Amino acid sequence: MTSPQASASFDARPLTDPVDPAAVRAFTAELRSRRTTGMAVSSIIAVVAVAIAGVVLLPILASVVVALAAGSGSPASAAIPLVLLLLVAAGVGVLVWMGVRNARTARYRLHRFAQANGMTYEPRVDDPPLPGMIFHLGRSRLATDLVRGTHPRFVEFGNYQYTVQSGKNSTTYRWGYVAVKLDVPLPNIVLDAKGNNGFGSNLPASFQRAQRLSLEGDFDQHFTLYCPDGYEQDALYLFTPDIMARFIDNAAQLDVEIVDDWLFLYTPRRASTLDPATWAWLFGTVGALLTKLDQWARWRDDRLAAAATPGGHALPFAPPAGMITPPPGVAPQGRRLKRTGTWVPILVVIGFAVFWMLSRWN
Repeated sequence: MTSPQASASFDARPLTDPVDPAAVRAFTAELRSRRTTGMAVSSIIAVVAVAIAGVVLLPILASVVVALAAGSGSPASAAIPLVLLLLVAAGVGVLVWMGVRNARTARYRLHRFAQANGMTYEPRVDDPPLPGMIFHLGRSRLATDLVRGTHPRFVEFGNYQYTVQSGKNSTTYRWGYVAVKLDVPLPNIVLDAKGNNGFGSNLPASFQRAQRLSLEGDFDQHFTLYCPDGYEQDALYLFTPDIMARFIDNAAQLDVEIVDDWLFLYTPRRASTLDPATWAWLFGTVGALLTKLDQWARWRDDRLAAAATPGGHALPFAPPAGMITPPPGVAPQGRRLKRTGTWVPILVVIGFAVFWMLSRWN
């Protein structure tokens, strides 16, 4: 990506222009040849499920047809449900074929879109090794349709999903995300956007209220900021008025996380998509933020310098100016926010308990 500054000048034509079916087939074959681990687990499960369904259902259908033929005495009458079942099966087959074809076309379009804008495309990454809060939850963690740029700094746009098991039930959560590589590690800071919240925060993690920090102006109307205890002044250093204005103007509908040397933007909708308007929005947001991230590279954690200073006599000479600056990094107490339990499920359980007790008393 030469620069997502160009929110108005990026080439969106590959997202909507007609595609050559032969080119789609060639690209699909190329992707298939790259795979060295065989079929994906999801594909294996789908094949096994179809095979089991066929083994179980075919004898049942055959016995139903035989019973109808024996009961009606007319082979034609018995053939009617069979014909209907065949039509249904054909319809399902057409839908599956169209789904596969559309998915292949979408991957090819995103590949061409990435090429046209100086980026690269990766169809999927299992369990991506990113430090953001959404990337270590549940199981079956999968990032798809990754579009990556490297200039002026590494940026990755992608879609992500994970599954959470609760007893016999499971729920799959889906996110769109943007990952931006920073110059130095920074304290773990979260901006919970109020514009995309429903009944409470939509984030998959809850943080202790004592870590909330109020900033000047109307920033608090758009975001709830969490920073580690003792890092309030560092957060104020990082979120200067001009940077706060960039987040308000461009990222008010996105949740933000700074962790290690990464900046993450989260959205409950797909980030890597065939919609040109979504790309214009994300490119504009990233471009507006990139112009301000360079000043974050100067931040240093004074706690590291204090911890590294051994006891002993003072030096008999003045150290060079460069040696006074702490090395890049974050002290252990600033690397992760302290989390708390999610309160919404607790309230639901309490509500059901109160309702049950009231109904018993009545």
